[in-house]
Amino acid sequence: MSVIIVLLIASISVAAIFLFAFLWSVKNGQYKDEISPPVRILFDDATPTVQQQPTEEKNTNE
Repeated sequence: MSVIIVLLIASISVAAIFLFAFLWSVKNGQYKDEISPPVRILFDDATPTVQQQPTEEKNTNE
């Protein structure tokens, strides 16, 4: 029976820590950017890289 009490206290403590972290991040403006996520997909992040074609090596043993 004491194991259940210990696990209950531990789970409530972990839940309280996650709730505190979430409220802290909301208070500090972590989720304020509502404009850029929908339009971020419309723009390229970087210029495309040109891939070099593999060159054929000549066999010098012939």
